Amino acid sequence: MLERRADIRSGELAMTLWSFAYFFCLLCGYYVLRPVRDEMGIQAGVRNLPWLFSATFFAMLVAVPIFGWVSSRLPRRRFVPYTYWFFVGNLLLFFVLFKNGVALAATTKAFFVWVSVFNLFVVSVFWSFMADIYRTEQARRLYGLIAAGGSAGAIAGPALTTVLAAPLGPINLLLVSTAFLLGAIACIQRLAQSSTAATSSDVGADRKLGGGVFDGMRIVIRSPYLLAICGYVMLYSVLSTFLYFSSRRSCRNRSLRASSAQRFSRGSILWSTCLRCACRYLRSPAFCAGSALPVAWRCSRYFRLQDLSRWGCCRH
Repeated sequence: MLERRADIRSGELAMTLWSFAYFFCLLCGYYVLRPVRDEMGIQAGVRNLPWLFSATFFAMLVAVPIFGWVSSRLPRRRFVPYTYWFFVGNLLLFFVLFKNGVALAATTKAFFVWVSVFNLFVVSVFWSFMADIYRTEQARRLYGLIAAGGSAGAIAGPALTTVLAAPLGPINLLLVSTAFLLGAIACIQRLAQSSTAATSSDVGADRKLGGGVFDGMRIVIRSPYLLAICGYVMLYSVLSTFLYFSSRRSCRNRSLRASSAQRFSRGSILWSTCLRCACRYLRSPAFCAGSALPVAWRCSRYFRLQDLSRWGCCRH
């Protein structure tokens, strides 16, 4: 039944489900960390948030060229799992530092920046890996189902954090996120070993990802379509950052206790993620068929304001 509804052809089911599980584990692990990161930001002080965001920007400037250099020199079968093992090691290091109370002020700020960098790279590596193992024709049919795994993980992560934060404590949630990253690595190994017909014949496990940061910049500059996407992402990031700062300042002005601010952070991430998934469904072919298209277009515009709901929840 799933094969019929998702247009999965012979030999593609196992690989598609492993890709679904891979993206689920990846985003679930990140969304377990995200409320913890926000709590760390509150502990570091709302006044320091602009500096933490600036530090994230400069960390990206340093990390992206290094990422491009390493990825252009290692074969995919080594580079992809090595990337996730690197982040697993980082998480365990943060866990040890927090547990032993080592330089808590500096460690808290470093963790806030690290989670933002982590999100960029693990998702980028995922889609690079998917682009290598699926042909264009397969991607058009299967990426929707694979992306649904990420949506499910984005909902499950903050839900797990809401349930487990009280009994485990925020620091132990780092181990929960580590477990999901290990699950993602297991999925990568199964995908790498797969020899089904869904695998592109011209892509080998020893192929290097290739390219670099400047190659990507040249491609973007030459394409009006990619430039428009960059403009959209930039404007969306500016709006999201403004709303994030506004929500945190509102919490501070209302003198919320730390526990209340933490509950707000976990709840707002969960509900905004649910709204985001609803927005994606409204833009999907399954919903947009026929006369539903104008309704989907109007609804998606309003759901795109999901971050406003997060700010409003804090104020009311």
